[in-house]
Amino acid sequence: MPEISPEISIVIPAKNEASNIAALLDEIDAACAPVCDYEVIVVDDGSDDGMGDIVRARMADHPKLRLLHHPKSGGQSAGVHSGVLAATGAIICTLDGDGQNPPSELPALMAPLRAPGSEAIGLVAGQRVGRQDTMSKKLASKFANAIRSAILKDGTRDTGCGLKAFRREAFLALPFFNHMHRYLPALFTRDGWEVAHVDVSHRSRGGGASNYNNLQRGLVGIVDLMGVAWLLRRRKTARATEIARKE
Repeated sequence: MPEISPEISIVIPAKNEASNIAALLDEIDAACAPVCDYEVIVVDDGSDDGMGDIVRARMADHPKLRLLHHPKSGGQSAGVHSGVLAATGAIICTLDGDGQNPPSELPALMAPLRAPGSEAIGLVAGQRVGRQDTMSKKLASKFANAIRSAILKDGTRDTGCGLKAFRREAFLALPFFNHMHRYLPALFTRDGWEVAHVDVSHRSRGGGASNYNNLQRGLVGIVDLMGVAWLLRRRKTARATEIARKE
């Protein structure tokens, strides 16, 4: 008989998270096994710390676990995109590989998309409460979120949270570009989907070090923000032209 696809695909983009990945996978199984049929896809984004070997060693005893490997690091958006392409579930959940996104939040994150009458919802965005980061990181994020929200009007206070759930086909219809994961609420809204928000907890990194710093995020964020603003204006223009033609 043909294999039945799981309802949920959990995608974890990760680079050099050997010290965190095993515990994270255990927590995902504990949180999701009681509530849904799921698979887990770890996207190894060019790690050189043996993280991929840890995942491979678990796969024999964890048939729901898969590993993808980028020979060269492509960044978080590339990792998410690769994982979604490989996924078989209609609903995708994402979380970061550093352990700061508690897997116990996954059932609440996927719930709005699984509820009756939820066909109009395309994205559920987690928004961190009690964020466990350095003060400089929190201030930089608050500043960036304020500017983004003012320009894009996306109604989301925290687009940097890795905990998200969305419809696979809707995501694949979005324009793909580097760092797009930070603009998903605006992009889903652009395509006519409703966006739901769920407050989620946050915790300190278990081990290892962040792959990004505030300066890197800030420099690329300016260019990305202008590009997304252009995409939104372009879609509005296209819609206005389409309505005019119908009239």
